[in-house]
Amino acid sequence: MTRDHVIVLPGGGYTRISENESAPIVSWLESLGLSASYFSYPVNTRHPAVLDAVRGEIRARRDAGAERIALLGFSAGGHAAGHSALAPGATARERVDLAILCYPVESMMLPTHQVSRETLLGPDASLDLRAATSVDLLVTPDAPPFFVWHTAEDAAVAVQHSYLLGMALAAAGVRHALHVFAKGRHGLNLARAKGDGDARQWTDLCSAWLREEGWLPRTPS
Repeated sequence: MTRDHVIVLPGGGYTRISENESAPIVSWLESLGLSASYFSYPVNTRHPAVLDAVRGEIRARRDAGAERIALLGFSAGGHAAGHSALAPGATARERVDLAILCYPVESMMLPTHQVSRETLLGPDASLDLRAATSVDLLVTPDAPPFFVWHTAEDAAVAVQHSYLLGMALAAAGVRHALHVFAKGRHGLNLARAKGDGDARQWTDLCSAWLREEGWLPRTPS
C-alpha cells in the first residue's frame, strides 16, 4: 500500500514558528488517518536557506519510506510550501505530490506582509529576486494539485495573494481548489474558535479534496 506523508510548515512571518499551526495541525491530519509531522524550518535567515531546508526534510521523509509527500503551509509557511512545490531545480526525491496552502503569503511582488518578504529576501531585494520567489510566477502545467484557502477580511496577508495563485493555476490547467471565506482574521489555523465563521468549513473541504485526490479512502456511496 502506498505510504503517504504530510509535512506541515507553520507560519510566523519567517521570524518564528507558530505553535498553533504545528502540533494541532498534525493531530488533525492524523485523525484523518494520515501520517504527518511539522517541520521547524530555519527562521530569520535569507533565501535559499528555507527552500534548501524544506527540500532536505522531503528527502529525509522519502528515506524513511514515504512514497508520496504533501506540503501543508500556513501564512509564511504557505509561501515555503508553495515555493518548495514549484521552485525549479528540485530533484526527483525533492518533488512533492500535493500542496495545501492556508492564507498564504504567496507573492513577493505585492506590498502586503512586508515582514515576510524582507526577512526572507532582505529590505533591498531586487525585482528579479522577488519575482523568482513569487509562487504564482512559478506555476507550470506539471505542478502538483493545490488546495488554497483564505478569508476576504485578512488584514495581515491580503486575499489577493491567493487570487493570484488561483489564476496562475487555472491558466496552467493545474488541478486545484480555491476557497475564500467572507469573514475571519489572519491566523485562524483550524478555525474552531467561536466567531471564526464559515472558515471553520476548511478542514471538511480539505479532507473531501484529499479524498478526491486519492489520499483518503472514498466513503461508500
